[in-house]
Amino acid sequence: MSTQPATASTRRSEPDHEVGSFAEAREQSREVPAAPPEPVMEVLKLNVYYGGFHAVHDVNLQFGKNEITALIGPSGCGKSTVLRCLNRMNDLVAGARVEGEVNYHGTNIYAREVDPIAVRTNIGMVFQKPNPFPKSIYDNIAYGPRVTGMKVESMDDLVEEALRGAALWDEVKDKLKQSAYGLSGGQQQRLCIARTIATRPDVILMDEPCSALDPIATSRIEDLMLDLRKDYTIIIVTHNMQQAARVSDRTAFFTARPDETTGDRTGLLVEFDRTADLFARPHDKRTEDYISGRFG
Repeated sequence: MSTQPATASTRRSEPDHEVGSFAEAREQSREVPAAPPEPVMEVLKLNVYYGGFHAVHDVNLQFGKNEITALIGPSGCGKSTVLRCLNRMNDLVAGARVEGEVNYHGTNIYAREVDPIAVRTNIGMVFQKPNPFPKSIYDNIAYGPRVTGMKVESMDDLVEEALRGAALWDEVKDKLKQSAYGLSGGQQQRLCIARTIATRPDVILMDEPCSALDPIATSRIEDLMLDLRKDYTIIIVTHNMQQAARVSDRTAFFTARPDETTGDRTGLLVEFDRTADLFARPHDKRTEDYISGRFG
C-alpha cells in the first residue's frame, strides 16, 4: 500500500515557520525508510459509523515495527476513533459499526473468529487521563496477567519488570502495597503504561497520554515512549504538534469534511509521511495550513 496521498502531485514549499524541536526530528528522519519496512498493522478502507453518522471515511494506513506513529489533526477529525478501531475498543460503543479491514500481522482483527479480548491483550491502550484501578500499585500491574490467565514464573518479577519498563520502579519499589491513587498524575500515567506492558503486548496505543500532565511529566512520558520503541510499536494521538515532532517516526494528518446538508463532520486522512517530511514539506495545503497555525 502506498503511503503517498492520492491528492499530491508536487511538494509545496516549506511552511512559514517550523514546529519546535524540528531540526532534530529532521536529522533523525533521514534514517527512517520512506515506507514502513515491517508493517505490524495495516488499515484498509476503514469506515466508521455511529448509528447513521459517518465518523471516518476510507482511511488507509500502515504502522511499522518498532516505530512511533503520531495521528494529528483538529478536534472532530476522527483520529481517536481510528485509534480505538485498532484494538476494537469501538465494540464497546452502542451503535458503532466498522467497515474495511484492520490487519494485525496479516489477520483482520474484525473477522468473526477473532476474540476481541485476545486483540486487546496484544494491542494495549493507554488513555487520555490516568485511570489506575482502586487497588495497590502491585495489584494494578498484576491485574492484567491474572485476569488473562497469563503464565508467569514469578508475579513479583513481572511487576518489577513492568515498572522498570515504565521508568517507575525506583520511585515506587518501597510502596508497592500502597494505593495507586497516592501517586502523582505523571506517576499514575506511567503506572498505566506499566499495567499495559505487563501483559507483554506487541503494540501500544496512546490517546493523548500527556494532555492532563504538566511539562515535566510530559517530558518523562515522551522519553519513556522513545525508550519503549525499542520493544514495541507505538501509535499515539496528540494535539501537540511539537510532541509529534519530538517523538514520532511518522505522522498521519487528519481533517474533517462537513456534510453540506447536515453539517456533520466526517474525518478523513489527508496525508501520511515521515514526520520530518510531513512537517517541513507537506504535500497538501490543508496540512501546511494546519501545522503553520492557519486553521485548527
